[in-house]
Amino acid sequence: MKRLIATAAILFALTVTARVAAAAPDEYDDTQSHPLRLAAYLLHPVGFTAEWLMFRPFHYLVSQPYVDRFFGHRPHEEVGTNRY
Repeated sequence: MKRLIATAAILFALTVTARVAAAAPDEYDDTQSHPLRLAAYLLHPVGFTAEWLMFRPFHYLVSQPYVDRFFGHRPHEEVGTNRY
């Protein structure tokens, strides 16, 4: 039984190692030096942070029951229907 477990562990380790070795790293090419790509690299963290610290909490507040009607919020599945 110990040999079976050891064999399974070795095969698992070899499989994981082979998959990691086969995955090519993201190599540099000229598209990554485009000025807009560089701007996107710098602005993405700003947008990500704004989404999680400002927009998601704001959405949570305006989507609460009895407040959603005041702010005009509608769930995604109701967009395009006349709710009010």
